Amino acid sequence: MKRLPILIAFLFVLSLLVHPVTAQRTVGSFERVDPRFDELVPADAKLEVLAEGFEWTEGPVWSKFEGYLLFSDIPRNTIYRWDEENGLRVYIRPAGYSGAEPPGFELGTNGLLFDAEGRLVACDHGNRQIVRFDTTNFTRTTLADRYEGKRLNSPNDAVFRSNGDLYFTDPPYGLRGLNDSPLKELPYNGVYRLSADGELTLLTDELSFPNGIAFSPDEKTLYVANSDPNRAIWMAYDVNDDGTISNGRVFFDATPWVKAGRRGAPDGMKVDRSGNLFATGPGGLVVLSPDGTHLGTIVTGQATSNCAFGDDGSTLYITADNLLLRVRLNTRGF
Repeated sequence: MKRLPILIAFLFVLSLLVHPVTAQRTVGSFERVDPRFDELVPADAKLEVLAEGFEWTEGPVWSKFEGYLLFSDIPRNTIYRWDEENGLRVYIRPAGYSGAEPPGFELGTNGLLFDAEGRLVACDHGNRQIVRFDTTNFTRTTLADRYEGKRLNSPNDAVFRSNGDLYFTDPPYGLRGLNDSPLKELPYNGVYRLSADGELTLLTDELSFPNGIAFSPDEKTLYVANSDPNRAIWMAYDVNDDGTISNGRVFFDATPWVKAGRRGAPDGMKVDRSGNLFATGPGGLVVLSPDGTHLGTIVTGQATSNCAFGDDGSTLYITADNLLLRVRLNTRGF
């Protein structure tokens, strides 16, 4: 009987030789500014690298229906799928433009999200539209591509309101030459609302480069990032009963960080159940309280584009330049 534990130990060591346990590669660090940050991000948190070697990652979204992550590599015109069991694989390619004369370098999709029925909706940079995919046969339906008869610039990021309305930003990043592109038909870069019945409304044209977008948990506040290095800010707007927005004010100004050399600009963001913003921006992923206080930063070491809560809601997936990252949190996504 004494030989049995020895045999079990021997078999365990042998299994490690055949299937060695490898720790996930980690990067970055954690800048803890306010004690509230420690309530959200564990003291032993690690920023894990799940996949790498991309051109520019963006738009992560977690499928709560099937348990996998999707994200865009915009220049490579690809939507990738990642899950713990199978790792990385191509999900849709081409994800966006497939013609002979692309409008710019960013051919693929940017922000991704699922509607209430679990259908994939995308900000299609290359085709300058909001599109919904039928992922059974990978056909697509255009939801919006023009405002008052003029082509959209290049829809960037989007968020659904609980009533089915879709709010999205439309900077010129998909156009070669940006605002100077001869293909640009609209004289501004707007924030829009696409109602559940298909009506498109311009909400504001005051931002130079509107980018990431998110609602507070009660949907009374709409946050919009402005990825302009000369005005690197997050804006907050009141959401009116009719779905329009008003009372725009600067929620947080990161322009000094950009001037000081921190990599990145205000970009994609998500909100946790308590209303804290996890917003990609200068330095990595900036955590802001509902009152606009900087609690801390998840320093990625890369220009960081977007994030998404996944798994049971307490895992934050982050797209940062050529990397797909993951960090476990104490909070959960909204």
